[in-house]
Amino acid sequence: MTHCVMVGASYDPAVRTLTLGVPRERAPREKRVAIVPGVVAKLKELGFEVVVESGAGEAAGYGDDSYRDVGATIASASDGPYREGAASAYGCDVVVKVMPFEHDELAKLREGATTISLLYPARNPELVKALAARGVTAIALDKIPRITRAQKMDVLSSMANLAGYRAVLEAAAAFQGFFGAQVTAAGTERPARILVIGAGVAGLAAIAAGRALGAEVRAFDVRAAAKEQVESLGGKFLTVELDESGEGAGGYAKSMSKEFIEAEMALFRAQAKEVDVIVTTALVPGAKAPILVGDDVVACLKPGSVVVDLAAEQGGNCSLTKPGEAVVHEGVTILGYTDLPSRMAATSSRFFAGNVLALLSDMARAPAGGEAGFRVDLEDEVVRAATLTHGGQELPPPPPPEPSPPAPKKDAPTIAKKPEPKPESAGAIVFGILMAVAFTLVAFYAPDAFVQRFTVFILACFVGWQVVWAVAPALHTPLMSVTNAVSGIVLVGGLLQAAPGGSSLAVILGLCALLVATINVAGGFFVTDRMLGMFKKGGPR
Repeated sequence: MTHCVMVGASYDPAVRTLTLGVPRERAPREKRVAIVPGVVAKLKELGFEVVVESGAGEAAGYGDDSYRDVGATIASASDGPYREGAASAYGCDVVVKVMPFEHDELAKLREGATTISLLYPARNPELVKALAARGVTAIALDKIPRITRAQKMDVLSSMANLAGYRAVLEAAAAFQGFFGAQVTAAGTERPARILVIGAGVAGLAAIAAGRALGAEVRAFDVRAAAKEQVESLGGKFLTVELDESGEGAGGYAKSMSKEFIEAEMALFRAQAKEVDVIVTTALVPGAKAPILVGDDVVACLKPGSVVVDLAAEQGGNCSLTKPGEAVVHEGVTILGYTDLPSRMAATSSRFFAGNVLALLSDMARAPAGGEAGFRVDLEDEVVRAATLTHGGQELPPPPPPEPSPPAPKKDAPTIAKKPEPKPESAGAIVFGILMAVAFTLVAFYAPDAFVQRFTVFILACFVGWQVVWAVAPALHTPLMSVTNAVSGIVLVGGLLQAAPGGSSLAVILGLCALLVATINVAGGFFVTDRMLGMFKKGGPR
């Protein structure tokens, strides 16, 4: 049985349009806005009338006029509790924010409304209880499951991507030197060395940004699967000499053993003596951020070094981090900014709004055998995982997905099969047999001078065969162009063999060589011309 809730019991697409409110963010230093003008038209197609609180997008560069131009309604700021008929972004059927609601904002919400925002229930249990008491259906964007279908709604990944990029820019601003190598008349400067701890979304973004600025980047992660991703971005993956996996549920890392942590700390102390910047991104869901850069690690850093702690909002990975502040400890700058995505407010808001639009589009799709319309479908695994309160009650955590049954073991003994020869090996064998037969015939019927030249020809064919098979298929086209010169030599040899006065067999073989070499030369130059055309304006002809 499917449990669905239609927002607004009297909703009828032909009579009433759902309203979607976008209040102004109240959190300190928060400049983002949940909905940008670029998605308003798509929200209207889903059946929403968008109501934006005046000034909600100004800090992100979206003035009230930009919302009016796309058909949104601008409502004045609402300071009092919800009143029937009052124009307010809080009084809408669906209210979308970036940060969690403040307690004084809850009285402005209409009973039975749906809220969509970041909530962080583990850090805000009282807020969740208050939302339930208000009769609000609260959807937490930070609880969207990390599954393939929900990637387009994953706000945490979008914001982590921006935070990792911005972290490197903040480090570059605080670092007293170049990130890339410099060679000047006044001397040379080696590239900066960056250590990224945690190769999740934020860590990978930091690696890419650091490499783009010319720095030498090293990275560590407890998940062995991160090695390939780090190296694909040009980073060096660091490991410890312990065979223990840190792969947790949902793509997150898990807590590690005491022995692993001790080896990890020894690695960080050794790296701190060499690197100039440390970027920490390590988080464990539902727990305080682990301390990875302790006082002893900071003491190993050179004066002028920088630590950027992306886990500052959850306590920080550095023991000296002060959330929201930049501190200097014995010449080392430690950045504990908690508003890194907000420092790129325009881009962050676009990404955030795109994630919200994807969620709303998914919730507005028609169920099997039903009509399209916005629903809170508690049978939908994405919606159920993100819904914290509904019908005046807190919802329990959804049951974990059932593990796939193990594949049945086959008891029947397997019969070893004789390995089949590879195509290359079979081809070489056939080629060898044909050459042996050809040598035998030539030795009996051809003159001695021809036998010598024919031997050179056969050896050349064998060498050419080996050269072509040893080159990757992607390079076969350039190789064909290079062999034009070789084909030119074959043309000369063919002309000599086809000259009058020779034996009939030599003339025939010479003519065959002329024909094949001419085709190869003409085709090679044609391909070369096509390749060169790719580098000309307008592409290949």
